[in-house]
Amino acid sequence: MTTESVFVTKKMLWASYIMSALPVLLLLLSAVMKWVQPPAVVQGFPHYGFTAGLMFKLGFVEFACTVLYLVPRTSILGAILLTGYFGGATATVVRVGDSFIMPVLLGVLLWGGLFLREPRVRALIPFKN
Repeated sequence: MTTESVFVTKKMLWASYIMSALPVLLLLLSAVMKWVQPPAVVQGFPHYGFTAGLMFKLGFVEFACTVLYLVPRTSILGAILLTGYFGGATATVVRVGDSFIMPVLLGVLLWGGLFLREPRVRALIPFKN
């Protein structure tokens, strides 16, 4: 199956934007909070086993990966990098005993949105009708 034979309808495109909006907005908010460093974030950060000095760097990684995901030309690379980021987040919250549903759900929404709008992804993961 070639990418030319896989098309994107307007409904699929809008559904992909809606699916991707929540994780993208949460990632951008999270990155900004790591840069601004309000007291609640600074106090809660050690709970996950990280020093406050890593906060700015993690925010940069989070922001950079999200921007790559938002740019159509690099969206697949961004999704792959965010998968790694969410994998680390999942491992971190499992290690401290918190719920791992949120990072897993956000990763599913990111890939679901990309699947709906990106013919190259659908060509790699074809579902039988």
